[in-house]
Amino acid sequence: MTVLVLAHFVVALCAAPLIRRAGPRGFLVLALPPAAALAWALCQWGAVTGGGARTESWTWIEAYDVHVAFRLDALALLMVLLAAGVGALVLLYCVRYFAPGTRQLGSFGGNLLGFAGAMLGLVLADDLMILYLFWELTTVLSFLLIGYNSEKRASRRSALQALTVTSVGGLAMFVGLLMLGHAAGTYRISRILETPPAASDTLSAALVLILVGALAKSAIWPLSMWLPNAMAAPTPVSAYLHAAAMVKAGVYLIARLAPAFADVTPWRPLLLTLGTATMLLGGWRALRLNDLKLVLAYGTVSQLGFLVVLAGDGTYNTGLAAAAMILGHALFKAPLFLVTGIVDHAAGTRDLRRLSGVGRALPWVCGVAVVAASSMIALVPLLGFVAKEAAFEALLHGTVAERWVLALIVVGSALTTAYTLRFLWGAFARKPGLDDTTVHRVGPAFLAPPALLSLGCLLLGPGVGWAAPLFEAYAAQYTAPAHPYHLALWHGFGAALWLSALAWAGGVALFLGRDGVVRLGRRLAWPKADEAFGRTVLGLERSALQVTGSVQKGSLPVYVATLLGVVLAGLLAVLVTDRPWGHAPAPRAWDTPWQAAVGALTCACALMCLAVQRRMKAAVFAGLTGYGTALLYVVQGAPDLALTQFGVETVSTVVLVLVMRRLPVNFGEAVRSWRRTAAMLLAFGSAAAIACAVWLAASARTAGPAGAAMTEETAHHGLKDVVATILVDFRAWDTMGESAVLAVAVLGVTSLLYVHRRQGPTPGRPGAPPALPGGVTAWSLASRAIRVPDAYTQTAPERSWLTAGDTLAPEHRSVVLEVIARLVFHPILMLSVYLLLCAENLPGGGFVGGLVAGVALMIRYLAGGRHELDAAAPVHPGFFTGLGLALSTGVALLGLADGTVLHAWTWHGHLPLIGDWHMGTAILFDLGVYLLVLGAVLDVIRALGSKIDQHTEHRAGLALAGDGAEGAR
Repeated sequence: MTVLVLAHFVVALCAAPLIRRAGPRGFLVLALPPAAALAWALCQWGAVTGGGARTESWTWIEAYDVHVAFRLDALALLMVLLAAGVGALVLLYCVRYFAPGTRQLGSFGGNLLGFAGAMLGLVLADDLMILYLFWELTTVLSFLLIGYNSEKRASRRSALQALTVTSVGGLAMFVGLLMLGHAAGTYRISRILETPPAASDTLSAALVLILVGALAKSAIWPLSMWLPNAMAAPTPVSAYLHAAAMVKAGVYLIARLAPAFADVTPWRPLLLTLGTATMLLGGWRALRLNDLKLVLAYGTVSQLGFLVVLAGDGTYNTGLAAAAMILGHALFKAPLFLVTGIVDHAAGTRDLRRLSGVGRALPWVCGVAVVAASSMIALVPLLGFVAKEAAFEALLHGTVAERWVLALIVVGSALTTAYTLRFLWGAFARKPGLDDTTVHRVGPAFLAPPALLSLGCLLLGPGVGWAAPLFEAYAAQYTAPAHPYHLALWHGFGAALWLSALAWAGGVALFLGRDGVVRLGRRLAWPKADEAFGRTVLGLERSALQVTGSVQKGSLPVYVATLLGVVLAGLLAVLVTDRPWGHAPAPRAWDTPWQAAVGALTCACALMCLAVQRRMKAAVFAGLTGYGTALLYVVQGAPDLALTQFGVETVSTVVLVLVMRRLPVNFGEAVRSWRRTAAMLLAFGSAAAIACAVWLAASARTAGPAGAAMTEETAHHGLKDVVATILVDFRAWDTMGESAVLAVAVLGVTSLLYVHRRQGPTPGRPGAPPALPGGVTAWSLASRAIRVPDAYTQTAPERSWLTAGDTLAPEHRSVVLEVIARLVFHPILMLSVYLLLCAENLPGGGFVGGLVAGVALMIRYLAGGRHELDAAAPVHPGFFTGLGLALSTGVALLGLADGTVLHAWTWHGHLPLIGDWHMGTAILFDLGVYLLVLGAVLDVIRALGSKIDQHTEHRAGLALAGDGAEGAR
């Protein structure tokens, strides 16, 4: 089973090059995985219909009892036959449906085959989490398939609507699945059904949430608006997803859980009510539409309501009827969609008002449609008749509520007959006053897939005894009555047959009076659900804009004050209500006098930030507070944290200074005294509350510290640096995630800083400064002032200490700083490598090593400018960031082989002058972090340093250009 599911996705990945080379004929290859799944399922027929089941399982998340588990039983086999059989025929249908050269056909084929694989995994899943994984995968792939014609606004809107409705329902279902798994003590579906949890409010809430997802997926009212709009997708998508596969997922989930939970409140009343309402509303809506696909779409909504009633009723006979109707619905609705595609392909329209005489021009197509439609309205001797007779008989002998439901279903069946006749009349009949529609010939290969499906309706009616063991194997999960119903083509002239005859007669009457029905339907039309959905989305968007506009004022002090105010209010509320200080020991002021001294100096620097008027002084004092914190780490005996704090504070201070070059020297905003007082009170109050909360949290610890176990484990492996080991082994996945967040944040921020100045204007291009008399431009004047050499990356003159030092104007150069940069650059880089390699046994690591290397590049930039930085680091920062992230991620993924990262692989040896050495994959992981941090720092320097310099040079050039123009005059 696992191999079959994976085969779909593997072949789907090859769909684009395959179809690019072979054209639509590539769909023949894409049809092989579902065809293989169909053949495999048929081989399991005997074992499954005998009451057995085939299972596969391997552990995924052992701590949470989550397994990649698959199970093939009667219901799963039925759904596999539908997903694989109809999927293979639809892929074969695509060979003739699409013309050679159709754009994006490869991605369409891959998505369609991927959906078939996701649907196969969904119906085979025997774990709630695996089921949800494939459930959401079908949602995403259906979004891509519905929005295939992305250049059309209707397709994009329909795809987004389907994604919104089904994904929101899926999220609700996910919460319900978690609650159900917690209540049952396991996430294995088969175990939950064998020993379901006792009825409770929690279980009822979980089932309601699960049903929300199932009803959204199966387009049950009031969540049915997305399915008709999804008809914007190509016909193969409509035939497969919206007739045979995706919309059956919700019905499948209901049928899967019904044997265990049908008697739990409010399962049965909810499903019977919504299912019946959906059947009536969908059928009534289909009577006044003119697009053949929309007629079938609303008919599908109606039939899905009927299926939900049968699957959710939770009895032996209705379960038997539901299984038969699930198969029957796929066999008659999928060919009708495919026939609609053929008619559209041959006639160029699906509007039944413009079609006339198509039945005579395409008699075989008409015959296939008549057979499928006859099964949909349950005519003898087709499978639809057998299934509907079973449904009527089951509800007829049920409770009083079920009989009321039966009466409404008879009305819905009359509507089904009426819109089916309307479909056949609109697609194939010759209409008075309308010329016959010109159609082109339809080949047998194009007609073969719908013909085979219609043939199944025709053969399985008289031959229902062949398929009955499968249906009965599913129904056996329910308590069988004394006289269970047996599927057969003919049960005599009973009440069920007369109810069917009544539904046929009512449907024929509605069809004959179709003009009056259309006028009445338009007069009694309710507001469209699609319009209600649009208004809801628009209202949410407007509300979000208003809330954002009122909250996001663009004032950093307001944001900080809001954050601190919320923290202060929350902490005070907890402290006042819980009063946790009663059992806390008296706090210690300090462990050593050095802590008190460093803390006092740090607080003094923080307070001095409030008194200065120059921004640069404030930046320096803010940096000193960070260094004071690092000194506290040193005093406390945490060298790793101290190194990291020193590196982060150095980089942050330099970056802050670079930013302040574009800001006024002094704080120019006049702050009123009451605002200053309020800010000080908020700041001191928040600091005191946070300090109190930290003290109380540390005092309330009841369990032993986790550090002892980690220290012991680290020593067991012969290592000494516990902090580095935690980051690259015990919590390597957390470190990898944090590294990814750092990379995304840095790249995002630096990309937004100068998004409009990524490439400045050059002479001769639009936006370039005009040339002055004599061919002099602002750029030439700027380059003269800045004195950029032609090849600054070559060997510098002997008198220059830096490679590009002479690119700076004399008044901007500092020989002392250049000498210092020349002397310390390489030692700092060596120190960064040392910190990286010694992290297993000494303070250091990839993060602090990358910061130290970034400090070396900062020194080169501060001494020689942006050209010096380009000479020192000619590689793009994104290369370091991407390489580091790829390296750390790759090592972490390889570590899954034996469940660890640090000692998954180890190398050791002996080198002259160095001695014995050993290296584990932790070093490679840390090297990835080193490169990522180095790339991030380099990107920040270039964005806030080089880009600002470039902009300043541009403005200087414009100023010189103005002076030159004035002189020329």
